[in-house]
Amino acid sequence: MKKLRTFLAENRSIWLIPLYAAFYLPCFFLLENAEGIKYHIIHMDIDDHIPFCEYFIVFYLIWFVYMIFTVVYCIFTDKQNFYRSFTFMAVGMTIFLIISYIYPNGLRLRPVSFERDNIFVDMVKQLYEIDTPTNVFPSIHVYNAIGGHFAIAFNKKLKNNKPVKALSLIICIGICASTLFLKQHSVFDVSGAVVLALIMYPIIFREEYRSFIVMMKSKKEKRRAQA
Repeated sequence: MKKLRTFLAENRSIWLIPLYAAFYLPCFFLLENAEGIKYHIIHMDIDDHIPFCEYFIVFYLIWFVYMIFTVVYCIFTDKQNFYRSFTFMAVGMTIFLIISYIYPNGLRLRPVSFERDNIFVDMVKQLYEIDTPTNVFPSIHVYNAIGGHFAIAFNKKLKNNKPVKALSLIICIGICASTLFLKQHSVFDVSGAVVLALIMYPIIFREEYRSFIVMMKSKKEKRRAQA
């Protein structure tokens, strides 16, 4: 117990997680269990052309491990990056709650029957039973996956670790794609999450955004000089 108290005292930033969870989870469960709500159905024509693929359940579930790893890793290696990453995710999740309360939304994309019968389909069925197709915009699965990648990409300890950053990007893209191929989200939900992430990126990660702009201008000037 003494070691635990010492650890918590030295890493007080970790308390932000349960504090925010104490706000977010009750709000979310109230949304999910609300009765008599008229949901606005979200749908785009492109959704009908995206095939269902149960194998993406692997990426979808990896999200939970990925998020825990990125947050915990930042706590121990780069506290400033943790604060920024936590703020990025918390702001996005709060915006999601506000939108869901003001504009209740849902989907009708899930398949009624499945062409195959395997362990991955069984996992998808269990997911469908646990997670209702309501309150889906913007996709928190996608938004936080992007936030997780930012946490890895901008971590000072991983500054020169290109393989880890590349792996993080692959996982992030796989998670985003999984929401579409599992029919958990519409392209509209995913696009909304990406747009929100792009809006928050220069606000929360100002230094990295400025460095990115400088790098892009430098490359543009080099191309002009070579032309």
